[in-house]
Amino acid sequence: MEPVNTIDGKAYPFGLKNIDTDVIIPAEWLKTISRTGLGKGAFEALRKDPDNLFDSPEYAGSPILIAGDNFGCGSSREHAAWALLDLGIKAVIAPSFSDIFSGNAFKNGILTVVLPQEAIDRLMEVAKTDSIHIDLEAQTVTTPFQDRFAFEIDAFRKNCLLNGLDEVGLTMAMDAKISTYESRAKEAWPWQAGAVT
Repeated sequence: MEPVNTIDGKAYPFGLKNIDTDVIIPAEWLKTISRTGLGKGAFEALRKDPDNLFDSPEYAGSPILIAGDNFGCGSSREHAAWALLDLGIKAVIAPSFSDIFSGNAFKNGILTVVLPQEAIDRLMEVAKTDSIHIDLEAQTVTTPFQDRFAFEIDAFRKNCLLNGLDEVGLTMAMDAKISTYESRAKEAWPWQAGAVT
């Protein structure tokens, strides 16, 4: 997982509420276990409209999505996070998220930022013309117009994102302690290691 510190750039001013994981990535795209290529299926139903936001050259490659309340509700499909990543989205800002989606996003290195609706409304306006800056270390979202919105984030999640630590990375970071424990356990309980006494 890539470390997340600052995210800067254009943002999709999406804003719709109650967007479920089936809208983010339809069920027919779930036949793969690959994380690549799912960006083509992201928001597929909405992208049937030729004037859709996600295929607009103005927002192409935007690393931020501004969404409405209850983003990511519905099923627990991790493919939703994979599709957003493949689309280039590194952060989603919304008034609230489904717990399961928020967990899946975190495990895949996507920052979910919860801000009040007034801040979302302002960011939606700014996103139409200017870029947005997210600073995870400072826990702020700022605009070129001196807007500054502070957000909360769990300290564990913040540490993992800043250091690019997924579940495997967390385990690997404990390698020395695990090796020490295994050596001591082998001495204390040799029969567990297969030794004949």
